[in-house]
Amino acid sequence: MGVRLLSTAERLSGFAEGFVEFFNNFKVMYAVEIFFFFLAIYFVSKILRENDATRLMLGYWIILLFVGAMTLFADNVLGEELIDGTFYLAFVVLVSAFMLILFNVEVKKALWDVHTAKVSHSEKSSGSNAEIRSHADTERCITNVIKALQNMSKNNVGALIVLSKGSLPKQVLQSGVVIEAEISTQLIEGVFFPKAPLHDGAMIIHGHKIQAAGCFLPLTQKTSYPKEYGTRHRAAIGITEVANVISLVVSEETGIISIVKQGNVTRYADYDMLVDALKDYYWQEMPLTDKKQRGGTR
Repeated sequence: MGVRLLSTAERLSGFAEGFVEFFNNFKVMYAVEIFFFFLAIYFVSKILRENDATRLMLGYWIILLFVGAMTLFADNVLGEELIDGTFYLAFVVLVSAFMLILFNVEVKKALWDVHTAKVSHSEKSSGSNAEIRSHADTERCITNVIKALQNMSKNNVGALIVLSKGSLPKQVLQSGVVIEAEISTQLIEGVFFPKAPLHDGAMIIHGHKIQAAGCFLPLTQKTSYPKEYGTRHRAAIGITEVANVISLVVSEETGIISIVKQGNVTRYADYDMLVDALKDYYWQEMPLTDKKQRGGTR
């Protein structure tokens, strides 16, 4: 009841004085705080937008704007500093941290993608010879991979193949043995032969080459998947949660072939489903000129 609303002139005068005082007393720490303030908002908004959480992103912005507006209103209109700048900064940090915890898997994926974006040009080009390969070469690779998967499925030979787009972290590649060999049915089956030294790890295919084998992958931490999923399946799911890849799995117990994309598992993959998955992969690997020329051949 005793609060007196300030006049327009008083509000403008107070705002101008505060603006001048801010720059007169400006410190380097202010710049650091402002930088991290906007960095947090940008990173959280980026994660939410990339994971189709637009409504949650809008809610996040509305909460920050509402609390910030209330801070300015109390300070410049009511003439009372009910919420100071330090409290508001802490509030933004807490809300941002809460959002990042909700999307912790997506945050790991984003951080790993940033890390792998710095891979040298030579490392990228080692598997990107697909850009100069013919359509026949691509069809041959698809046929060889599918034939190997179906042969291993018939014989109940466990296998895990990761179709990489150059987004795998170095740690994964370094955990296995670099091969850099042309894709062939015999080589894939040989790697996953039960007594072969590399059969327990994952094979990495990048473009038209087998880049590495015997690689260790991060396991998914989610508990919502069926109990019959063993380490191989959990690794296939885990890598798709943190990197932009596709996993192809053959169950050692049942021979069932599964396709894993972004943590989603499609079981009982038949020939047509494997063809679609591999064509989608190689379509994304093609250079833009090839895509325009073959736009209707997918």
